[in-house]
Amino acid sequence: MAESQSHHKHRPPPCKGKLITVLSIDGGGVRGIIPGTILSFLESKLQVISYEYARIADYFDVVAGTSTGGLLATMLTAPNEKKRPLFAAQDVIDFYLENCPKIFPQGNGILSSVRNLVAAMMGPKYDGKYLHKKVKQLLKDTKLSHTLTNLIIPSFDIKLLQPVIFSSFEARLEPLKDAHVADICISTSAAPTYLPAHYFETKDDKGNTCSYDLVDGGVAANNPTLVAMSQIKKEIFLMNQDFETFRPFDYHNFIIISIGTGAAKVEKKFSAQLASKWGILQWLYNGGSTPLIDSFSHASAEIVDIHMSSIFQSLKCEKNYLRIQDETLMGQASSVDVATMENLCELLKIGNSLLQKPVSRVNLETGMFEPVEGEGTNAEALTGMAKLLSEERHRRRGTMPLS
Repeated sequence: MAESQSHHKHRPPPCKGKLITVLSIDGGGVRGIIPGTILSFLESKLQVISYEYARIADYFDVVAGTSTGGLLATMLTAPNEKKRPLFAAQDVIDFYLENCPKIFPQGNGILSSVRNLVAAMMGPKYDGKYLHKKVKQLLKDTKLSHTLTNLIIPSFDIKLLQPVIFSSFEARLEPLKDAHVADICISTSAAPTYLPAHYFETKDDKGNTCSYDLVDGGVAANNPTLVAMSQIKKEIFLMNQDFETFRPFDYHNFIIISIGTGAAKVEKKFSAQLASKWGILQWLYNGGSTPLIDSFSHASAEIVDIHMSSIFQSLKCEKNYLRIQDETLMGQASSVDVATMENLCELLKIGNSLLQKPVSRVNLETGMFEPVEGEGTNAEALTGMAKLLSEERHRRRGTMPLS
């Protein structure tokens, strides 16, 4: 059913339909091109199935993102001057190709490697100035409460040593939590050793202030799916009317798409034999990688996927949860900051290839992420998800029967 562009200023709440829809995007620096490619494909399918001006924000009740995933999520949900999403999914890819080399300027040869080692001891590898300027230029004065759907982004307060979850749900009710999305994006992307921590304050109309001393959200939740689900559970518990038909909580009522930024599991480039000899410098810099950060970010993402998979599989609704991840990255493609045009184009190819790989799921016996027989490719699964998302949208708008 075709719809005109003017019909999309308001997205009906979940209580008008029968599903709660969630999109989650992992952290991973320049590897954000991979989920960007996946989302571009999904958006193109929504445009074919639903209407030509379809955008990701029209179909998801919650969009969550960590680090580079937080930037992606914000670009897809922040409003432009016409109150439509700032970026189409395809435009996000162009943004990464154009800006990553300036966010992560590349050096050459042995001298660059020495500089990187010194940087690991003396301060962040990059000053973040270009990223900060670009994000503020794009997002201007947009606040969290202004997003076109519910946005959830984790960060970590290095002063209080606790996670900070920025949520549109809370921002609409509490002014001190209604931060500018530019500050949130800078904070969730401030990966230790790579980019500087970010300080900012919020203020309400009574003059009260709240201060934040933040670093990368990957410190707390590199895969923010569980953070998003926890927030939705909280809203249901607090009797948020948008979710009034979803009490009691039931996982069968969810559609979740969780997109990773890739991992280098097949390389097996570290081992206990190597790591047992490492001091702090080797944990911070080893062969172009940062083993300490690689370890906690991948561990954080994996444990969330195992948790979500175990729930959906045990409840026999595993097809409601689609995790798309590539664990076969090699060499520079597995880095978070190699922003050469050669590597960025390689990441684009990896994203497109991932669409043609079979749907995979965690084997609860082994913990391994394995292809599932009979469920087709990721592209086919996303096409099926696009159909469900489109049906749910029409259901909420009263343009198809509730059945």
